[in-house]
Amino acid sequence: MIRQSINKRANLLATYAFRRIFDRVDKAAVKKGVDEMGLNGFIKHCARLAATTGVISGIGGVATLVVGVPADVLNTLTQQFRVTLAVLYAKTGDYEVGFEDFMAIVAISVGVEAGVMITKTALIRIAERLLIRMSERTAARIVPILGAAIGGATNYFFIKGIGASLKRMIVARSAPVGPRSTATGS
Repeated sequence: MIRQSINKRANLLATYAFRRIFDRVDKAAVKKGVDEMGLNGFIKHCARLAATTGVISGIGGVATLVVGVPADVLNTLTQQFRVTLAVLYAKTGDYEVGFEDFMAIVAISVGVEAGVMITKTALIRIAERLLIRMSERTAARIVPILGAAIGGATNYFFIKGIGASLKRMIVARSAPVGPRSTATGS
Protein backbone atom coordinates (compact mmCIF):
# COMPACT_ATOMS: atom_id res chain seq x y z
CA MET A 1 0.00 0.00 0.00
CA ILE A 2 2.73 2.48 0.97
CA ARG A 3 4.85 1.38 -2.01
CA GLN A 4 1.91 2.00 -4.39
CA SER A 5 1.45 5.47 -2.93
CA ILE A 6 5.14 6.28 -3.41
CA ASN A 7 5.02 4.93 -6.99
CA LYS A 8 1.96 7.04 -7.80
CA ARG A 9 3.52 10.20 -6.34
CA ALA A 10 6.86 9.45 -8.00
CA ASN A 11 5.16 9.16 -11.38
CA LEU A 12 3.42 12.50 -10.80
CA LEU A 13 6.71 14.15 -9.80
CA ALA A 14 8.54 12.63 -12.75
CA THR A 15 5.98 13.57 -15.37
CA TYR A 16 4.91 16.98 -14.13
CA ALA A 17 6.48 18.50 -11.04
CA PHE A 18 10.21 18.21 -11.82
CA ARG A 19 9.85 20.05 -15.13
CA ARG A 20 7.51 22.63 -13.67
CA ILE A 21 9.77 23.36 -10.70
CA PHE A 22 12.82 23.53 -12.97
CA ASP A 23 11.09 25.94 -15.36
CA ARG A 24 9.93 28.18 -12.52
CA VAL A 25 13.30 28.52 -10.78
CA ASP A 26 14.64 31.99 -11.59
CA LYS A 27 18.13 31.07 -12.77
CA ALA A 28 19.27 34.70 -12.95
CA ALA A 29 18.19 35.16 -9.31
CA VAL A 30 20.21 32.08 -8.35
CA LYS A 31 23.26 33.59 -10.09
CA LYS A 32 22.68 36.93 -8.33
CA GLY A 33 22.26 35.18 -4.97
CA VAL A 34 25.54 33.29 -5.38
CA ASP A 35 27.31 36.48 -6.52
CA GLU A 36 26.02 38.41 -3.50
CA MET A 37 26.12 35.77 -0.75
CA GLY A 38 28.78 33.41 -2.02
CA LEU A 39 28.05 29.75 -2.66
CA ASN A 40 28.04 28.66 1.00
CA GLY A 41 25.86 31.62 2.00
CA PHE A 42 23.39 30.82 -0.78
CA ILE A 43 23.23 27.15 0.23
CA LYS A 44 22.61 28.19 3.84
CA HIS A 45 19.88 30.59 2.67
CA CYS A 46 18.15 27.82 0.69
CA ALA A 47 18.49 25.45 3.65
CA ARG A 48 16.77 28.01 5.88
CA LEU A 49 13.95 28.40 3.34
CA ALA A 50 13.49 24.62 3.27
CA ALA A 51 13.56 24.51 7.08
CA THR A 52 10.73 27.04 7.20
CA THR A 53 8.22 24.72 5.54
CA GLY A 54 9.55 21.86 7.63
CA VAL A 55 8.70 23.82 10.76
CA ILE A 56 5.29 24.88 9.46
CA SER A 57 4.31 21.36 8.39
CA GLY A 58 5.21 19.95 11.81
CA ILE A 59 4.10 22.68 14.19
CA GLY A 60 0.47 21.59 14.51
CA GLY A 61 0.99 17.85 14.38
CA VAL A 62 -1.52 15.92 12.29
CA ALA A 63 -3.59 19.07 11.65
CA THR A 64 -0.84 20.75 9.65
CA LEU A 65 0.56 17.60 8.02
CA VAL A 66 -2.26 17.30 5.49
CA VAL A 67 -1.61 20.66 3.86
CA GLY A 68 1.93 21.18 5.10
CA VAL A 69 3.65 18.07 3.74
CA PRO A 70 2.83 18.63 0.04
CA ALA A 71 3.90 22.27 0.35
CA ASP A 72 7.01 21.16 2.22
CA VAL A 73 7.93 18.62 -0.47
CA LEU A 74 7.53 21.21 -3.24
CA ASN A 75 9.53 23.83 -1.37
CA THR A 76 12.29 21.39 -0.47
CA LEU A 77 12.54 20.26 -4.10
CA THR A 78 12.63 23.88 -5.23
CA GLN A 79 15.45 24.63 -2.79
CA GLN A 80 17.30 21.50 -3.92
CA PHE A 81 17.02 22.65 -7.54
CA ARG A 82 18.20 26.16 -6.60
CA VAL A 83 21.20 24.73 -4.73
CA THR A 84 22.02 22.47 -7.68
CA LEU A 85 21.98 25.45 -10.06
CA ALA A 86 24.01 27.54 -7.59
CA VAL A 87 26.76 24.93 -7.31
CA LEU A 88 26.76 24.46 -11.06
CA TYR A 89 27.15 28.21 -11.53
CA ALA A 90 29.84 28.57 -8.86
CA LYS A 91 31.89 25.68 -10.22
CA THR A 92 31.46 26.16 -13.98
CA GLY A 93 30.31 29.74 -14.48
CA ASP A 94 27.17 28.47 -16.22
CA TYR A 95 23.70 28.69 -14.75
CA GLU A 96 21.71 28.07 -17.93
CA VAL A 97 21.45 24.31 -18.29
CA GLY A 98 18.97 22.09 -20.10
CA PHE A 99 16.44 20.06 -18.16
CA GLU A 100 17.92 16.65 -19.05
CA ASP A 101 21.47 17.67 -18.08
CA PHE A 102 20.12 19.21 -14.90
CA MET A 103 18.17 16.09 -13.94
CA ALA A 104 21.28 13.98 -14.57
CA ILE A 105 23.06 16.08 -11.94
CA VAL A 106 20.12 15.75 -9.54
CA ALA A 107 20.09 11.98 -10.11
CA ILE A 108 23.74 11.64 -9.19
CA SER A 109 23.35 13.93 -6.17
CA VAL A 110 20.68 11.65 -4.68
CA GLY A 111 22.47 8.42 -5.60
CA VAL A 112 20.47 7.33 -8.64
CA GLU A 113 22.40 5.86 -11.55
CA ALA A 114 21.15 7.56 -14.68
CA GLY A 115 22.52 6.99 -18.13
CA VAL A 116 23.52 9.66 -20.58
CA MET A 117 19.86 10.02 -21.57
CA ILE A 118 17.39 10.90 -18.82
CA THR A 119 14.30 8.79 -19.45
CA LYS A 120 10.96 8.82 -17.71
CA THR A 121 12.08 5.69 -15.87
CA ALA A 122 15.16 7.53 -14.56
CA LEU A 123 12.99 10.47 -13.51
CA ILE A 124 10.67 8.09 -11.66
CA ARG A 125 13.67 6.52 -9.85
CA ILE A 126 14.86 10.00 -8.84
CA ALA A 127 11.37 10.89 -7.59
CA GLU A 128 11.09 7.62 -5.65
CA ARG A 129 14.45 8.18 -3.97
CA LEU A 130 13.52 11.74 -3.01
CA LEU A 131 10.06 10.76 -1.76
CA ILE A 132 11.45 7.93 0.35
CA ARG A 133 14.00 10.30 1.89
CA MET A 134 11.35 12.91 2.59
CA SER A 135 8.64 10.55 3.84
CA GLU A 136 10.95 8.87 6.35
CA ARG A 137 10.82 12.00 8.46
CA THR A 138 7.08 12.70 8.12
CA ALA A 139 6.00 10.36 10.92
CA ALA A 140 8.07 12.31 13.42
CA ARG A 141 6.04 15.44 12.68
CA ILE A 142 2.85 14.04 14.23
CA VAL A 143 3.81 15.41 17.65
CA PRO A 144 3.07 19.17 17.70
CA ILE A 145 6.02 21.50 18.39
CA LEU A 146 8.53 18.61 18.45
CA GLY A 147 7.46 17.86 14.88
CA ALA A 148 8.30 21.43 13.92
CA ALA A 149 11.83 21.10 15.27
CA ILE A 150 12.32 17.76 13.54
CA GLY A 151 10.84 18.99 10.24
CA GLY A 152 12.91 22.15 10.21
CA ALA A 153 16.15 20.41 11.16
CA THR A 154 15.78 17.56 8.68
CA ASN A 155 15.00 19.93 5.80
CA TYR A 156 17.90 22.19 6.73
CA PHE A 157 20.42 19.36 6.87
CA PHE A 158 18.98 17.69 3.75
CA ILE A 159 19.64 20.82 1.68
CA LYS A 160 23.05 21.39 3.29
CA GLY A 161 23.94 17.75 2.53
CA ILE A 162 22.83 18.08 -1.09
CA GLY A 163 24.97 21.21 -1.39
CA ALA A 164 28.02 19.46 0.04
CA SER A 165 27.49 16.46 -2.24
CA LEU A 166 27.16 18.68 -5.30
CA LYS A 167 30.24 20.72 -4.40
CA ARG A 168 32.27 17.50 -4.38
CA MET A 169 30.69 16.28 -7.61
CA ILE A 170 30.80 19.34 -9.86
CA VAL A 171 34.45 20.13 -10.17
CA ALA A 172 36.07 22.31 -12.76
CA ARG A 173 34.98 25.09 -15.08
CA SER A 174 35.78 23.11 -18.22
CA ALA A 175 34.84 19.65 -16.91
CA PRO A 176 31.70 18.05 -18.26
CA VAL A 177 28.79 17.98 -15.85
CA GLY A 178 26.57 15.05 -15.04
CA PRO A 179 26.98 11.35 -15.63
CA ARG A 180 29.61 11.83 -18.34
CA SER A 181 31.95 13.58 -15.88
CA THR A 182 34.94 11.59 -14.73
CA ALA A 183 36.14 14.10 -12.14
CA THR A 184 35.16 13.31 -8.57
CA GLY A 185 37.19 15.65 -6.37
CA SER A 186 36.56 19.29 -5.54
